[in-house]
Amino acid sequence: MRLLPWTNAQGAPCYLSTDDPHSRMSRLADEVEADLLDSAEYVLKEARTLLAEPKAGEGELRFAGVRLAESLEDTLRIAAGRGVRLDAELMREGDGG
Repeated sequence: MRLLPWTNAQGAPCYLSTDDPHSRMSRLADEVEADLLDSAEYVLKEARTLLAEPKAGEGELRFAGVRLAESLEDTLRIAAGRGVRLDAELMREGDGG
């Protein structure tokens, strides 16, 4: 089971039941992960610029904080999913597979 980089409408995790890393859904999940990580890099860069601005307003800082929290949540979900897949791969290698 692969933890996908998105949640359902209720915020619960979504999983993909396949061991094929080249399936259509696996490739889509890989693309979404890459997009989310690129977005997180952009948000971090922009937030650092804003935080360096002494005259940044409360609204701007709050907006940046919300975007940073969203990006961190996405990044942690991706890391968790990749960790599970890495563990599974290491287990298969340990079994001689």
